[in-house]
Amino acid sequence: MVKAMEGHVTTSSLLRLAQRIAVIAVAVYLLHRLIDWATSVTESSGNMPLMLGLLALLLLTYALLMAIPFAPGIEIGVSLLVLRGAEIAPFVYGATLGGLTLAFLAGRYVPYAWLHGLFWDLRISSGCRLLERLAPLKREERLTLLRERIPGWLEPLTGNGRYLMLAVLLNLPGNAILGGGGGLAFIAGLSRVYSTWVTIAVMAAAVLPVPLLVWVYGSGFLERG
Repeated sequence: MVKAMEGHVTTSSLLRLAQRIAVIAVAVYLLHRLIDWATSVTESSGNMPLMLGLLALLLLTYALLMAIPFAPGIEIGVSLLVLRGAEIAPFVYGATLGGLTLAFLAGRYVPYAWLHGLFWDLRISSGCRLLERLAPLKREERLTLLRERIPGWLEPLTGNGRYLMLAVLLNLPGNAILGGGGGLAFIAGLSRVYSTWVTIAVMAAAVLPVPLLVWVYGSGFLERG
């Protein structure tokens, strides 16, 4: 019985992984092709504002995807950096930070009651339970709950070092199981224990290294890695 359950869990995990890879591949391919199309349209018509508008629309789409918990946003951004290199790096950085900021602000300022209603309508029972636990808690109690929901080896960083904790988690390989970048930013906002401007500055620094290196050195080091 136990072995059967373990096999089912493994199969389900593999299916979710396959679905995630498929979503990333399709999204990256479509964005890559659309950027190529926008470039060709600009070169043939000489309409630079059109290309900038199309690029802005594509990056806005990526930023919104980045803001959605458990969506493969950061993987799409890295894939675009590999494909497009330095030319796209500043834009990917801006869109990544924009998506994370949007997720954080949604968690930080949207009323719990409204979020609870949204999660209820979407049948996200785990989100409803989390909000029901957070709503009546005081600040220190929310920090305690936050400590309970992260890996044990990061627990010491949930006090005065909680901003460092967020930066570490945003760069942690495999953070998709924790909700991805958007999910982590959303939970940070939802806890209501993170200062808005400090958090935005921390996220800006946390996601900067890879786009900056690609912008300066090209995408070769990502391909070698």
